[in-house]
Amino acid sequence: MRALLVTSVGVTCAAALTLPLAAPASSAPVLSAASARPPSLTTEPGTDTTDTSGTTAPDTTTTSDTTAPDGAELRAAKSAAAPAGFTQSLPLAPLAVPSNRVAGAPAVQGLPQRDARPFSLVGVVWDDAEAELHGTVQVRTRATGTTRWSDWQDVEAHNADHAADLGSAEREGRTVRGATAPLWVGDSDGVEVRVRPESPAAPESPGSQDRAATPVPLPEGMRLELVDPGEDPAPEPARGAPANRAAVPAVFADTPPTAALPEVLTAEIAAASAVNAEVAELGASVIPALTQAETAESVNLAPGAKPYIGPRPRIVTRKGWGADEKLRERNFGYTKSVKAAFVHHSATGNNYTCKQAPSVLRSIYRYHVKSSGWRDFGYNFAVDKCGNIYEGRAGGVTKAVLGAHTLGFNTNTMGIAVLGSYGSTNPPAAAVTAVSKLTAWKLGLFGANPKGKVTLVSGGSNKYKKGVKVKMNVISGHRDGFATECPGARLYKKLGTARTSSAKLQGR
Repeated sequence: MRALLVTSVGVTCAAALTLPLAAPASSAPVLSAASARPPSLTTEPGTDTTDTSGTTAPDTTTTSDTTAPDGAELRAAKSAAAPAGFTQSLPLAPLAVPSNRVAGAPAVQGLPQRDARPFSLVGVVWDDAEAELHGTVQVRTRATGTTRWSDWQDVEAHNADHAADLGSAEREGRTVRGATAPLWVGDSDGVEVRVRPESPAAPESPGSQDRAATPVPLPEGMRLELVDPGEDPAPEPARGAPANRAAVPAVFADTPPTAALPEVLTAEIAAASAVNAEVAELGASVIPALTQAETAESVNLAPGAKPYIGPRPRIVTRKGWGADEKLRERNFGYTKSVKAAFVHHSATGNNYTCKQAPSVLRSIYRYHVKSSGWRDFGYNFAVDKCGNIYEGRAGGVTKAVLGAHTLGFNTNTMGIAVLGSYGSTNPPAAAVTAVSKLTAWKLGLFGANPKGKVTLVSGGSNKYKKGVKVKMNVISGHRDGFATECPGARLYKKLGTARTSSAKLQGR
């Protein structure tokens, strides 16, 4: 299956359980375990879900009710398995024809202003993943509980380059859809959307049959996806229990001490956590940072060998940001190694706070899986504007997990998404520093030099045909492997700084 290794973990009782997993052949050297700390984030300065994964999506909106039951006792006993968030999927339709519409041009599609259940992220999907949306997508939203509507906001329409490779098991073995990039709009309960097709160019001369004048239709089956991320996970108390015991949940201020119950880890949560057993306890919300000396000591090296590896940074796990592990495909997919890192921007906009970053991640995750049809969150890691680092696709942070981030170059690489849009906005220094720290450590696990070059074989993209060998920087931008604006011009200009800092952290 194209070097796709699959690991599946079965768990029968995760409340008091150690899951010893044999690391795949592609895993990095075994690291020593360390205790985790509560997932407090760096802050800025100053039930069932809608399933649109079938071949034909229903026209009616189906959502799940995620309102927590009343009562302190129920809140204290709430299981970690409780699903979070929901998706509203609304079919688009032709809008009223404007008087200045070009003859022969496809109709504008969208939705007029309407109420909706609360949501925080939007995107547009369509039936054929191979079809491209030639046009513009804009949305307006209404802040929840108000009459205040936003201005029109652009949604990045060209998103096919963030995907699994052509012919891969992930792309061929499931119903994958075409999709725009998702856009974070914050807590909203009203929406309006319009999708304008590209206007056909006028013929060069009367009677000429210029191909450019042929109208390009919009993709079929377009739907507006409104994603609610659900509630943030409860804060985790200080951890001191043995590694083979489940964590004890936080006790709310209004909860009597006797009401606190052990947290229940589902099989899916335990499996996603167990693949990080080398670096954190089962059920941990954070993988703690290590010093340079601690990191070097934790890696098995030949006597006298110099460890070119940066200190392990602090990483918020999937459990820490509240990933619903029942959404993703059960098995984990691996590639052979991590030879390079591709840096992306999520193109979700910059109107989020770092406290909201976990909600942004849960929304993107749900959009990738339930709306776009992917097996899991596409990127291997994510970084927010405050420099917090998050585990992305499940499978283990020290392992060579196969992602869906750079079409044509997902094999033997990892993808890092900096949350935000950085075409005309400078990325925060904290985010660039986090990319340097993460790559210094993760690339170091696989012996890669952040300032070096690497030769990769294209799996097929709009820039390099399948099978072509391409020499790239070990830390590259998405646009180096695909003709795209990603990771945005401003972030792309910072990659030289990231390479230098990353190499320095490795001791090079």
